[in-house]
Amino acid sequence: MQRVVALDIGTVRIGVAVSDPLGSFAQGLTVLSAKGDWLSELEKITVCYGSPEILVGLPRRTNGTEGPEAERMRVIADEIKGRFPELKVTLWDERFTTTIAQRTLLEADVSRAGRKKKVDEIAAVLLLQSYLDSRRAASF
Repeated sequence: MQRVVALDIGTVRIGVAVSDPLGSFAQGLTVLSAKGDWLSELEKITVCYGSPEILVGLPRRTNGTEGPEAERMRVIADEIKGRFPELKVTLWDERFTTTIAQRTLLEADVSRAGRKKKVDEIAAVLLLQSYLDSRRAASF
């Protein structure tokens, strides 16, 4: 089965998570800077994980509609498709992943500085695990 690399893309940082080879579990990988050439870093990740599927978080409003930030993610997904035409790029609803990640880190008593470093990576893990669980449920 093909691995999946998830991206929780913000304006400052990009959380990255990767699935296990069987597509059952998500694990945090890294946090990239959204400033500069982060696509080159993504290219290294795709090579390392053997041309995985790329999952891009799509922020929706609580009522399910899309706003300007969702449109920005669609543009970024198209950029990724243009740079890596051989990879499947999927958009996936990321509602509340950052909020849940922040709450989880607060409950774990992680310092403010520690939360800032890890929240995007944890949000990417939550995004990816949601996708993997959905895909697994659909196959039954």
